[in-house]
Amino acid sequence: MTEPTIRTVSLPNGTTMPALGMGTWYLGEQPARHDTELAALRTGIEIGLTLIDTAEMYGEGAAEELVGQAVADRRDDIYLVSKVLPHHATRQGTVHACQASLRRLGTDHLDMYLLHWQGRVPLAETVQGFEELVQAGLIGCWGVSNFDAPDLDRLVSVPGGDQVQTDQVLYNLGRRGPEYDLIPRCRQAGMPLMAYSPVDHGRLLEHSAVRDMATVKGVTPAQLAIAWVLRIPDVSVVAKASTRAHVRENRAAMEISFSQAELEQLEAMFPAPSSKEPLDML
Repeated sequence: MTEPTIRTVSLPNGTTMPALGMGTWYLGEQPARHDTELAALRTGIEIGLTLIDTAEMYGEGAAEELVGQAVADRRDDIYLVSKVLPHHATRQGTVHACQASLRRLGTDHLDMYLLHWQGRVPLAETVQGFEELVQAGLIGCWGVSNFDAPDLDRLVSVPGGDQVQTDQVLYNLGRRGPEYDLIPRCRQAGMPLMAYSPVDHGRLLEHSAVRDMATVKGVTPAQLAIAWVLRIPDVSVVAKASTRAHVRENRAAMEISFSQAELEQLEAMFPAPSSKEPLDML
């Protein structure tokens, strides 16, 4: 049976990316788990989870090497995202870091390259590096991670900064701060938010409200938490999956919907922000 196609979100440059993908934080770091994690990534690709998010920071490149093995014979089917560390993000440092990531990934290009978080390097230098990579065909486009709304305003004020395509941030049922101003700010720019850790690093899996509703709906707590984020049309989600069973569980979250009563019930337990909150990070 063929899996239903993963829906996509539109980027400002007119291209699209999948709305649900696989994260790789902590993958590739334990040799004993290599085969299990590799099988999980390959299974995800087979069932349509073709967005893969990684970073040079993850296992000091080990995650990228694992991803490279997983996508080796399917690269054309994959939407591949990696990230540059802030202290590497000078103009030339960004280029060098990307080239190193490409070598570990065994590919000649990234579909998207993100600044992992904002550091001391001026944003103008990082943007110059990103644009140089675009012109060279080494990346399709670029974005940022862990940027709040004022950070995005500063970014677009530098030359070329308006070419940003997404902002990857911590957003889930328990961390709804981005709804106050960041999601509206992204929406105004026609830019999707990319949410990481939709289960809040496992914390939501033990919450009684999540567990109770998941039981009633006949789904797992993880599926419910992921589906809640996916309900927003212009938000994409990357969820880590380290086993084949886990990746299939995450994929099935794409098919879950909520009634208005269920959304109101979750709203009562996890209220939306009524004022500005600092952007959370993991």
